[in-house]
Amino acid sequence: TGFGGSNGNGGTGWGTVYKLAPDGTETVLYAFQGGNDGWVPIGGTLRDKSGNLYGTTAFGGGTGCDGGSGCGTVFKVAPDGTEIILHSFQGDGIDGFYPWAGVVADRSGILYGTTERTVYKLAPDGTLTTLHAFTFGSDGGETVAPLILDRGGDLYGTTMTGGDTRLCGGAGCGVVFKIAPDGAETVLHTFIGGSDGISPDDGLARDKAGNLYGTTSSGGTLGFGVVFKLAPDGTEMILHSFGGTLDGEDPEAGLVLDAAGNLYGTTPFGGIDCGQFQCGIVFKLAPDGTERVLHRFKAGDDGCGPGSADALILLKDQLYGTTSGCGAHGDGTVFRIRK
Repeated sequence: TGFGGSNGNGGTGWGTVYKLAPDGTETVLYAFQGGNDGWVPIGGTLRDKSGNLYGTTAFGGGTGCDGGSGCGTVFKVAPDGTEIILHSFQGDGIDGFYPWAGVVADRSGILYGTTERTVYKLAPDGTLTTLHAFTFGSDGGETVAPLILDRGGDLYGTTMTGGDTRLCGGAGCGVVFKIAPDGAETVLHTFIGGSDGISPDDGLARDKAGNLYGTTSSGGTLGFGVVFKLAPDGTEMILHSFGGTLDGEDPEAGLVLDAAGNLYGTTPFGGIDCGQFQCGIVFKLAPDGTERVLHRFKAGDDGCGPGSADALILLKDQLYGTTSGCGAHGDGTVFRIRK
């Protein structure tokens, strides 16, 4: 969780790593204290075969960066709740800052992730290597998205800005990129705005044929974002343009893909009018682009604002996710829905 837990002084804490049993019982495995241990763990966690959890905090890790707030960490939480800091970021020009997204791992236990301006590799001994530093030009700009890793060791991701800097107010509309094991970057697609989509600000899904699937948080026919498919040769197809309101709008999380080629995702806005804002949806997209809304959040016990950080998790025929608000205590929910 990005916030919550205990700060040790009876106040609201700086985030937690938690475990949720099938019956809904929550166990807090670790509560961040907002110092060298990091704070705001917004990017989700990765679990290894031994039950260790790996993740990032966007801030913390020491006072020598970002005016004393710290530039973020990569951490490990053991099954008994012990936290180990694997790396504390030192800032721009050194090793990066603000790792908003979680990490992925290869078979040897090497971790890969993104900071706001870099793609990095972290060895088990704690050695960090910057594989690529974005220039905010044609190679891409700001990234808050997690990576995916193929069997050959290539990494795939998105940047919110960069690309063609003549567009989108001079910042560029974002790119989809590939990073080879040696750090060489290939831009697979440069967004141009309009119906093509603007600002792909979360991770990708990849099928067995090598097609990539993702979302943009704006752009499209009506400006509320798109779901896109990118073929291995770089050809882009817009599978769905969101229409706002009941259809959903501004998707901010990645997609999950099932064996039949259906895509599942969330939008934090759209759906039922909840008064001051709309509450968001869970959607299913067939391979031909046909959308089915699986759930419209009602700002009650079911929550509101789903998928502001991570993609859904698919287990058998059930989807699991989180909302950032509403629920019984007003602080969000963990939900399950049949696909």
